Amino acid sequence: MKQFISFVIKEARHILRDRRTMLILFGMPTVLMLIFGFAISTDVRNVRTVVVTSQTDHLTRKAVDRLAASEYFTITTAVATPQQAERMIRNQKADLAIVFAPDFASKKSGIQFIVDGADPNMAQQWTNYAQGVIANMEGGLVNTKMLYNPQMRSAYNFVPAIMGMLLMLICAMMTSISVVREKERGTMEVLLVSPVRPLMVIIAKAVPYLVLAFLILIVILLMARFVLGVPLAGSLFWIIIVSLIYILLALSLGLLISNIAKTQLVALLASAMVLLMPVVMLSGMLFPVESMPTILRWIAAFIPPRYYIDAMRKLMIMGVGIDEITKEVTVLVIMTVLFLTIALKKFNTRLE
Repeated sequence: MKQFISFVIKEARHILRDRRTMLILFGMPTVLMLIFGFAISTDVRNVRTVVVTSQTDHLTRKAVDRLAASEYFTITTAVATPQQAERMIRNQKADLAIVFAPDFASKKSGIQFIVDGADPNMAQQWTNYAQGVIANMEGGLVNTKMLYNPQMRSAYNFVPAIMGMLLMLICAMMTSISVVREKERGTMEVLLVSPVRPLMVIIAKAVPYLVLAFLILIVILLMARFVLGVPLAGSLFWIIIVSLIYILLALSLGLLISNIAKTQLVALLASAMVLLMPVVMLSGMLFPVESMPTILRWIAAFIPPRYYIDAMRKLMIMGVGIDEITKEVTVLVIMTVLFLTIALKKFNTRLE
């Protein structure tokens, strides 16, 4: 055990001495959290809106006042016909037009939205926000209650996704590069003839990254809560436990990649190609998995971050208990055992 601890301390010192590694480990999470939290946002703000109404009744005025008072819309002007509103949108003077029917007050219905659909996602969001603002008029049409994210802030969606992406990339990438670096320098053979069992050497190299990943997790949670204002509605204990399972899974993947790669460059490229694109595109980070074609949904079922991101959204935003994320945790545990078993067996085979 003393030799094992010595190897862990040796690897930890090596990591701490490498400024570039420390910059990647702590700089990248901080920068990406700030970028996704503030710069990359799908929040609706200041949508230039044209109101189309042939007559102004009390309910129409009430709806227009609510739109103007919200932070989402800026009423630029009022016109008499939909053709005038459409012309303003074509001339890039407005983003959205809301057409009120002449009998809107009596029927409490009859609204048409004319929207710039060049960006379909934003167009749909503008329409949904406008419908929500008008529908929530006191004594009005339909009362809508937005659970978990009443301000509809995109950070609530992005932060759990960023956690899944960062922990996977950092743990898997750094672990794979660390082991391959020893092979490149020829020091792996020296380590393997030491009194410590060869597999213990490999595990000892992963332990410092486990501790660093835990520290990164704490930094991300603190930034999410106090910088981005994302709530931690669920149990902090279970958030950390599920995250530790996920970190072990990522470390196992890193060990598996280090078996295949012969150089640090190959390990880096393999980590980026195998992990980065699937994590971003197929984990539900940016696009809902349910909206994907069937073949991509099948592929997404094998992407580990998908289950971690789902679990974190439920724990952090919805505040559910562990019973509600049993499926996600079970899948993560099975994947961790599977990847770790394959990685250690491959190392054992090579060493023999």
